[in-house]
Amino acid sequence: MGLLIKNGEIVTAADRYIADLYCEDGRIAAIGQDLEKRGAKDEVLDASGRFVFPGFIDPHVHMELPFMGTVSADDFESGTASGVAGGTTCIIDFVIPARGQSLLDGLKEWRERAKKAVADYTFHMAVTGWGERTADEMRAVVQEHGITSFKVFMAYKGAIMVDDGELYEVMKQAGKLGAIVNVHAENGDAVYKLQRELVAAGKLGPEYHPVSRPSVVEGEATERALMMAQMHHATAYIVHMTCKEAVEALERAKLRGQRCHGETCPQYLLLDDTVFAKPDFEGSSYVMSPPIRPAHVGHHDALWHGLTSGMLDVIGTDHCPFTMEQKRMGKDDFTKIPNGAAGIEDRLQLLYTHGVATGRIDLQRFVALGSTNAARIYGLFPRKGTIAVGSDADLVLYDPSTESTRSAKTHHSRADRSIFEGFKVKGKPTHVVVGGRVRYRDGKLDVERGAGRFLAREVQPRLHARAEAVA
Repeated sequence: MGLLIKNGEIVTAADRYIADLYCEDGRIAAIGQDLEKRGAKDEVLDASGRFVFPGFIDPHVHMELPFMGTVSADDFESGTASGVAGGTTCIIDFVIPARGQSLLDGLKEWRERAKKAVADYTFHMAVTGWGERTADEMRAVVQEHGITSFKVFMAYKGAIMVDDGELYEVMKQAGKLGAIVNVHAENGDAVYKLQRELVAAGKLGPEYHPVSRPSVVEGEATERALMMAQMHHATAYIVHMTCKEAVEALERAKLRGQRCHGETCPQYLLLDDTVFAKPDFEGSSYVMSPPIRPAHVGHHDALWHGLTSGMLDVIGTDHCPFTMEQKRMGKDDFTKIPNGAAGIEDRLQLLYTHGVATGRIDLQRFVALGSTNAARIYGLFPRKGTIAVGSDADLVLYDPSTESTRSAKTHHSRADRSIFEGFKVKGKPTHVVVGGRVRYRDGKLDVERGAGRFLAREVQPRLHARAEAVA
């Protein structure tokens, strides 16, 4: 059965025009004027007055992640379903082996968990330490398993943090392989010391979480990671950037010609650190790392400028929700509050409302930041991230004329709190198409457990050529 979408305004990162779309066998088969059904059972959607976007890609999520003594609340089924309801049709999750665990053993665990996904997915591979077999396993991950991006944590000392020597080795091997290195950039040693000092002084509430991780530790670590990447001709991708110091470090690297990328998230664009003072421990809902920053020192402006100028490339979510019951593990010590919040379902509407509707970005930049750039960076384009004949039929029909309110009462995540509770948004997805089938229609999900596919990727040719030159 095919799907015919009529009269929608198609928006890609490069174009904007009114046309019909015909989808068949999970792909876009035709784009043009006055297209007709090809079979009696074809479904027809009238998209008049609506935008048709490529499905959004979230390159930064953590489904059923074992972390800080618990497991994130959304598994691959509920998390990808929540994504579909918000217009996200493909995710990139993180395989995070325990320190000392084989990368390949970790991958087996995540592949098993991900079998429940209702939409397509792929992985980044975290390297949480360095040993005799790590370099060979990194090579296998890229060349045998189609995972062309890694992740390092410069924070979480005593758990998954890598030191500078290990960071050096990861960047060196990634440079040889032509792989991307995603970096959680915070000076973990400084954070650890600040945490210990605050706890010793009896400063234990969630309001002290941002105090323990000031913006300077993020800025310094970003600069250090980019330097390590430059040494080895590796491509660095700085995740969940929150502050002007980090943005300025990335700008310096880009302006000197370094190949690198930057990502931020809606919470860092729209919230400020007053949220941590909410009564009755509600401030714990906002505990994540790096933390949400103060509003008055230019962080928001730096992030928005980075998005509009092209210095920042992607808006992800760092979707990693925990329930309030889980958050209460740290009721007597903020360092034990599980870090993370839900966001995969909110991103598209928040970015449209606060980006497009305010005039900060145009529709093409909106699509680039939410879909196309991630597809290009991570080797999914043009299968994902655009609307073209032959591309996967992952599509979002968006009605810009409506208004609604974000709330945990209506989202599809298992999180019992929303960090965007009460946010007014303009427009909404009316239909979300995944692989040529309508999986979300006028507020109702119709997803299939296990329908998602693992997407293997190849090293992009331009990166591979650079890698051969330095290998």
